[in-house]
Amino acid sequence: MCHSRGRSLLFAILAALSILNCPAAFAQAGAIEQNFAPSLTALPAENLAISGAFYVPVYSSVSMSQGKLRADFSVTLSIHNASETRPLVLKRIAYFDTSGKLVESYLKSPVALKAFATVEVFIAANDVRGGTGANFVVDWAATGDIAEPAVEALMVGGVGAGHYAFISQGRPIRIIKN
Repeated sequence: MCHSRGRSLLFAILAALSILNCPAAFAQAGAIEQNFAPSLTALPAENLAISGAFYVPVYSSVSMSQGKLRADFSVTLSIHNASETRPLVLKRIAYFDTSGKLVESYLKSPVALKAFATVEVFIAANDVRGGTGANFVVDWAATGDIAEPAVEALMVGGVGAGHYAFISQGRPIRIIKN
């Protein structure tokens, strides 16, 4: 019994340290450009012929026990360029709370993601500004036909001895061919 409790504590400490040392842990407005520089490329000179947006529901907090208990979760939003050949231009990464109010915007200006590259935004478990109905909106564009980006969020947290992890997939909310 004591050994399993010690292992759980060790696992929790290691998980916290890995989150603190992860570049995504420090993603805030403008930080994507520095933290994910190897994933980025120059913005295309060509006209952006296709654009779209993804809506990603996330849960920084979840009500439990008929609303008597709240579990707080860390959130990692991952945006993957699924194209093998074209850059994906990210025009906006915006985080909204339960009431639809903008909490934070994570890009100062558009960035271009290399083929098959990924960027992430991390929301710590103690950041409960989003609430139980938080969401991200990711606006993207490309110079021509491109594989649809993969956008998803991983939530990780726990209550007492229970630990939970789940994924929320982004849903396309618009695609425009110019």
